[in-house]
Order: sequence, then C-alpha cells, then structure tokens
Amino acid sequence: MTTPDLLDRRERVIGHRGAARFAPENTLAGFRTAARYGVRWVEFDVRLTGCGNLALVHDAHLHRTTNGSGPVLAFGLPALRRLDAGSWFAAPFAGEHVPSFPEALALCTELGLSVHVEAKSDAAHAVATAEAVARGLREIPHHEVVVSSMEPEVLVNAARLLPDVPRALGLAAPRPDWPEAALALGAEAVHMDHEWLDDAALDDVAARRGDLRVRAFTVNLPDRAEELYARGVDAVFTDDPGRLLAPLETVTRSEPRDRRRPPAA
Repeated sequence: MTTPDLLDRRERVIGHRGAARFAPENTLAGFRTAARYGVRWVEFDVRLTGCGNLALVHDAHLHRTTNGSGPVLAFGLPALRRLDAGSWFAAPFAGEHVPSFPEALALCTELGLSVHVEAKSDAAHAVATAEAVARGLREIPHHEVVVSSMEPEVLVNAARLLPDVPRALGLAAPRPDWPEAALALGAEAVHMDHEWLDDAALDDVAARRGDLRVRAFTVNLPDRAEELYARGVDAVFTDDPGRLLAPLETVTRSEPRDRRRPPAA
C-alpha cells in the first residue's frame, strides 16, 4: 500500500532526462528505468531538427550522446533516429535510438508518467520550436504536461499555442528579477540550479515567490532534497530518482560516483 509520505515525495521527485544515472539520457530506456524506480514525473529535452520536427537531444551537437557528430539542425529526424544513443553510456544500451517527441509522449502515456518537456532553442528558432511542441502535443495528447525553456521566446509562443499547458522558466544563471521575469512570460514556475540556492537565495525564494512554483536541478542527494523541500522548493529534478524516493533511513548519505552524470541544465 502506498503511504501518504511516498505519494508526497512522488510529486516532488522528477526523473532528470529519464533516470540519467542508470540509463542513457533522453531515451526510451531511460523512461522505462525511471518508471521501474516508481517516479510519477520525468523530464526530457526536445530540440528542433532540420526537418522541423523534434528529437530528444539535450545538446545542440550530437557527439556527446550519440555516435554522430555535427549540429542537430543539420539532420532530419529519420537520420537522427538511425544514430546509436546508448553505446556511449554502457554496452547493454547499444542500439538505443534517438526518440522523436511523439514517440516519447506515447511511451510516457503507456507507462503512466507525467512529463516536463524542456524545449531547447535559441531565439532564432524559438517560434518553430514552440510550434513543433504544440504539434506534438496535439498528435499525442498527454494527461499532465509542463513545458519549460530557458529561451523566453519559446514560452511566449507556447503561451499563444498552448494556453492551457503550464509553463516554467528555466534559468541558465542566477538573476535578481526571476519572479518578475517568470510572471511577465505567463510562467507558473521557475527552475533553478540547486547549487545557487544557498541560505540567502532560499530566503529570497520564500519572500518573493508568491504563487510561483520553484523546482531545483539537479539534486542527487536525499539530504539536500529534504533541505530544499523544508525551505520551500516544491520539487527537484534528479538523475537518481530511486534514491530520492527511498525512505531516508535506508540510503547512504554520500554523493554517488558516476562519471556519466550529465550536465545539470
């Protein structure tokens, strides 16, 4: 039987790019792994391809997480899907492909996972990226979605195209006007790097958040997650969702060693 405490933690623990400590990021294997750890929410990145569709890739270039090279925008979706997105992480994941946005939504629906869609874009491609996100969500409607981006123009256009879908402003660096910036974009949440959230920053969050939700990335230690919850952070993104969902008394209090841990943002 699921306890109320676990239900609360499942709302607060978001699998970062699936479960990025245990499976290659932004892959179907990562979502299946996250689901096995009991998460309710996962986050993944989408990026515009050369054919105007979206692929699940974090970086603007392919070399870190696939056997390809060059900018994502130089490839159409069919070519990207032929790349190996798993061997870089571990041999058992060899042949794991780069998913399309509808494919990821369909699997998350099947697994019962709610999703945070992080739209990666620069200003020049913001409109096309937002349009592709809206198109994907119309093709595969999903029961619970948050669209986030660090590019303000993506959120402006997402508000126009997806007015009923909650939006979150991701911050690439600390900024003193974070609540005003989020509210001006119609965002309901702000995503911050937990490494910035010292005592003074957490006091600022508590004093100025108003109705905004605040989520922190990328938190892999249970004690740190509990500290952030106690100081008013609503949820955390984590590479290790099983660890943060486990009862505190059952987990080791040290940072997991993992050379494959991805960049936080």
